[in-house]
Amino acid sequence: MSTIELIGLGKRYGDFTAVAPTDLRIEQGELVTLLGPSGSGKSTILSMIAGLTAPSEGVVRIGGRDVTHVPPAQRNLGMVFQSYALFPHMSVFDNIAFALSIRGVPKREITTRVDKALAQVRLGGLAQRPPSELSGGQQQRVALARALVFEPEILLLDEPMGALDKNLREQVQLELRQLQRDLGVTTVLVTHDQEEALSLSTRLVVLDKGQVQQVDAPMQAYMRPRNRFVAQFIGTANLFSGELSQRDGVPALRLADGTELACSAAGCAAGPVHVVVRPEHIELLPHESGHGLQAEVVESVYLGQSTKLHLRTGDGVQVIALVQQRQAEALPGNQLRIHWRAEHAWPMPQ
Repeated sequence: MSTIELIGLGKRYGDFTAVAPTDLRIEQGELVTLLGPSGSGKSTILSMIAGLTAPSEGVVRIGGRDVTHVPPAQRNLGMVFQSYALFPHMSVFDNIAFALSIRGVPKREITTRVDKALAQVRLGGLAQRPPSELSGGQQQRVALARALVFEPEILLLDEPMGALDKNLREQVQLELRQLQRDLGVTTVLVTHDQEEALSLSTRLVVLDKGQVQQVDAPMQAYMRPRNRFVAQFIGTANLFSGELSQRDGVPALRLADGTELACSAAGCAAGPVHVVVRPEHIELLPHESGHGLQAEVVESVYLGQSTKLHLRTGDGVQVIALVQQRQAEALPGNQLRIHWRAEHAWPMPQ
């Protein structure tokens, strides 16, 4: 398995910059996700790694070798797309074997390699079935086996689970994570699905408008976003704006009305900031407690294991809280107070 290194890699179409010059190193065995909205440049980066799109500038290295101008077929990588592109008139075995056959690989070796790939994705008993007799998850695994049959150094996945329903997608995500760990193959995944990225990845590369916004472990990107875009794109974010100050050596967020709220000092220097607090870290207090920030319950949505509360503070800030059980004070129209621990409030420069 190999490393991937992007050095000043960028792509322009005339005056439009699809990907600004980007530096990124992906270590052997990592599963790194390129995460961002449509038009963020994530698929363009993947396409340049694959050799399907020529960069306007910069270098792509795989395993230390400069492959910037090397054709895709000579990069020793496997690819899986959202459209699995399986041949409907061929069996599972023949779909996986097809590319090996046209490359002139001996039949005995083809059988050995296809059987191995089928075993890796746990489809050994379905080798002779046509794709029409497979579930969506099984078809996805056939496409994955077809990519693995070449024994690639790199595996590239372009939204491969986008066509699956929620329950099946979660099952396939678990299978993919286990398989990737077992094989140790260096993997790059493209998705706009934040939950998928958080659950699968060693690291996230968050992109917006062709620019890398943050490269970090999933938990770090979620709990300690670098800027407002990352905070709002990954999960649900409550943002509070004010001045970061120190009071008796303790950091605090001072709102426009003078209210001071707890926050971490680790995110940035004193001055104007946005503070992000995730819904699961919002704590409810009785209105008469006098602590925290006054808020009114606008709506209460029961979700089974938890309840989502839509709140509005006195100065009109919309807040979402996720509580684990119904609470008597959490009825629409009720007044209460919200609070959080300092370590759960992460400041970012405005």
